[in-house]
Amino acid sequence: MQALSMRAAVAKPLVGKAPTQTRAARSSVAVRAAARANWLPGSDFPAHLENCKLPGCYGFDPLGLGANEERLAWFAESERVHARWAMLGVAGIMVQEIVKPDVFWYTSGATVELPFDITGLLAFELFVMHWVESRRGYDIKKPGSMDQDPIFSNFKLPAHEPGYPGGIFAPFVPGSLEELKVKEIKNGRLAMLAFVGFTMGAQVTGKNPLAALREHLDNPLGTTIFSKAVVVPGQAVVPPCAIPDTIEFNGITIPAGCFLHSLWP
Repeated sequence: MQALSMRAAVAKPLVGKAPTQTRAARSSVAVRAAARANWLPGSDFPAHLENCKLPGCYGFDPLGLGANEERLAWFAESERVHARWAMLGVAGIMVQEIVKPDVFWYTSGATVELPFDITGLLAFELFVMHWVESRRGYDIKKPGSMDQDPIFSNFKLPAHEPGYPGGIFAPFVPGSLEELKVKEIKNGRLAMLAFVGFTMGAQVTGKNPLAALREHLDNPLGTTIFSKAVVVPGQAVVPPCAIPDTIEFNGITIPAGCFLHSLWP
């Protein structure tokens, strides 16, 4: 009996301690999961993104494109550039429609009159953009290697993180830079989606985004993606493309039409 009592006394604290440790471990895991934003709550981050410090990194990489660190850095820079262009483009489309609602943004560029040959401008743009993008690529591979101005050598950017040059490009930072980085990439991703929506809406309706929105608000049930295109077994109702197949610009015929219209249902 004495031996049994001693066993019980020794076993009792061990039995009572295990659940506490388990709960503490689970609580710690839950706190870490809650502290890190995840695009799919409850799912695990991909192994190659466990230590990801990029702004807006929420573990979304189903194809594993960011497994290579060098590629991930380039993809992040590419996303920033596309996001910034998309924000400018979306804002420009909206402002143009507010100022000149009768101008269709999708084909408005073809109406611009140039005092010189478009081919010369195109060649100049290709040269300049290639030069700029090549320097960007070298800066990604070796950060800081492109800080010196190649023409005016007395100018040099301060040490900075690739993609965020600062200095003369950011004379005033309204708040925490780390928070602004996240806000920028979030707004940029939204702008990229908005631009895709503007494009598809223009191709289907032939209208500017605000005009298309007004049409939908006037008839919410009759003006939707389902009223424009319906797919049923053995039959598909496809909206016609509202964009002409070609556009004449300064004597050059440019293919236009709808993007991948042959793949529409």
